[in-house]
Amino acid sequence: MKALNEMKLQIESRSVNEGFARATVAAFAAQLDPNIEDISDIKTAVSEAVTNSIVHGYPDSVGKIYIWAGIYENGLFKVKIKDRGLGIEDVKKALEPLFTTLGGERAGLGFAVMESFCDKIHVTSKIGKGTTVTLEKFLKGRNCGDD
Repeated sequence: MKALNEMKLQIESRSVNEGFARATVAAFAAQLDPNIEDISDIKTAVSEAVTNSIVHGYPDSVGKIYIWAGIYENGLFKVKIKDRGLGIEDVKKALEPLFTTLGGERAGLGFAVMESFCDKIHVTSKIGKGTTVTLEKFLKGRNCGDD
């Protein structure tokens, strides 16, 4: 299925860029006229995915984070957050709530939060190659093709 509209964004893996990424993706989703709850859900899920790239993908360096968002028929909104960082050794284990490789103040809830705010998430990763998180949410607004 081809997107009706799409955007791409590239940012450096700096904490200061997390807010910019979430606001940009939310602004793009706004063309579907979603409700406040859906916009908040998108912002939270994108924030978690970008933060994971910053903290886990590039723990000791600054790298690039690639963000793509697309709008599809029937209000489907997809976002892909990709890094070329360390990668995840065991994706299935990483998706378990409370699992974290860092310990300390990290709660290990990033993927659980993403799952709770989206209709579907998909994670692919290769050690040394990076991780891609795909978020899907059906927005309760109008279809992009209704202009």
